[in-house]
Amino acid sequence: MTTSTPTAPNTSALTSVNPTHRPRASRSSRQKRAGGITSRTLVWILLLGFAALSVIPMIWLVLAPSKTAVEITTLHPMAFGSFEGYVNAWNNLMTFQDGQILTWLWNSIWYTAMIVAISCVTAILAGYALATAPLPFRRGLLILTLIAMIVPPVALVLPLFLEVTALGLYDSPWSIILTSSFYPFGVFLAYIYFTSSIPKELYEAARIDGCGEFGTFMRVALPLSKGLLGMLAFFSFTAAWVNFFLPYVFVSSGEVMPLPVGLGVLFSSTPALNPAAGANILPIRQPEIALVGLLVAIPILLVFVASAKFLTRGVLAGSVKS
Repeated sequence: MTTSTPTAPNTSALTSVNPTHRPRASRSSRQKRAGGITSRTLVWILLLGFAALSVIPMIWLVLAPSKTAVEITTLHPMAFGSFEGYVNAWNNLMTFQDGQILTWLWNSIWYTAMIVAISCVTAILAGYALATAPLPFRRGLLILTLIAMIVPPVALVLPLFLEVTALGLYDSPWSIILTSSFYPFGVFLAYIYFTSSIPKELYEAARIDGCGEFGTFMRVALPLSKGLLGMLAFFSFTAAWVNFFLPYVFVSSGEVMPLPVGLGVLFSSTPALNPAAGANILPIRQPEIALVGLLVAIPILLVFVASAKFLTRGVLAGSVKS
């Protein structure tokens, strides 16, 4: 009887494994990573280029009133003149029609405030009614709202002018306020918000508790619509603040002109922007024009900052328990 003895393992067939060894990335994966980095770099370059095109003119607009008309053409575009330059530019603006620009500025402030209030109230009420109330012909009303959105304002100038004239409102503040409060985009935006952002269960719960349509709107929809109000206020303010064409048609007196229309009169009177004006004894040159641009741009920036906190807030936080 023979017995087999165990043989030792063949150590030559075993390979030692290094615990720190990691498999090398394949050539294709390295090429993909390199291509991804290159594409991201190109995207960042394009974004920075567009940002520079937007930011550099704004920086120039802020710095230009600090310089004189000669310094604007001789100094570096991004150079700063002096704080006294802002004072001089403002004083020069006050020489135009005995400070008429203050009247235009005040007109624009209260015109725009009235337009924003009327357009926001009517838009949010109409949007809520289209979204929740059992209105007859609701689909037709939505289609009319969309049509009103895409019709260019220029096409409505003649019928609006005839209407304003027939009502005896020509050359009055209300001709600007009432015509500029027409806000179909705000109505459609409110409709989309109330149909998609607020759960229908909230409306139904309020009705079960005995609230009517107006009570449901005031107690449920409106408290949850701060973000919507911020958007409506910002868009309507921006459109009303820079609106030129309709006020230009509906008013002719300098006492009721808003700032954009008044600035049109100012620009046409200075050779800085209108060489056909010829020699002008008024000291309205490039620094004064840049300062006027700041007067138009700063309120829009302030309203955007004030509205941004409503846009970034969670409008439905705490309304429905998960």
